[in-house]
Amino acid sequence: MFRNRTGWKILSAGALVLAVIAVVVIRNAPAISKPTLIPSPVADIEDRGSSQTAVFAGGCFWGMQGIFQHVEGVTRVVSGYIGGSAKTATYAQTETGRTGHAEAVQVVFDPDVVSYGQLLQIFFSVAHDPTQLDRQGQDVGTQYRSAIFPMDDAQGKVGQDYIAQLDAAGVFGSKIVTRVEPGKVFYPAEAYHQNYLYNHPTQLYIALFEQPKIDKFKEVFPDLYRDDPVLLTN
Repeated sequence: MFRNRTGWKILSAGALVLAVIAVVVIRNAPAISKPTLIPSPVADIEDRGSSQTAVFAGGCFWGMQGIFQHVEGVTRVVSGYIGGSAKTATYAQTETGRTGHAEAVQVVFDPDVVSYGQLLQIFFSVAHDPTQLDRQGQDVGTQYRSAIFPMDDAQGKVGQDYIAQLDAAGVFGSKIVTRVEPGKVFYPAEAYHQNYLYNHPTQLYIALFEQPKIDKFKEVFPDLYRDDPVLLTN
């Protein structure tokens, strides 16, 4: 139903009315259950001091970028593609699910303010559902897979160890399907995808599926949440 996220051309008039009602209900109804903070990683990156970069994939990059733009210590977040080749790193080609690319975000951060392990905790807690294989809710395909793309061996080990830690604790009730995919190149997405959540707050897809994740992040991680997002300016 929601595969055409940009235009929503596939919504009938009746479905559009229902969607608007759903937005009102979701945004104004009391929470059914309180979000749960998952355990922090036992192991983290110990080398601190200089700017570092992380890359995560977990469904639509509009919402992923929006969440990490609100994290204290994050200085830059870029939506893009990773996992395939440079010539297929476009939205139209990635959406076919045949390029190897995943929609992803490149997060530049100050490790003296927020650690790689804390970013992983946000990623697994509120940014997406790590138990859904090659999909996130209404978005289906390998381009929406849950994946960590480590920039070095240390990040790869922390990611693998954290997945094992959460699985052993049975945190999600189902096995985590998040892949750790090292050695991949990140390609920035087209300009109109950048700051998309910020620029289109009333778009139905954003209001229904992405903004609630940011609300949950603010509730679960009040000490790491920043009100003003760090927007991409170039």
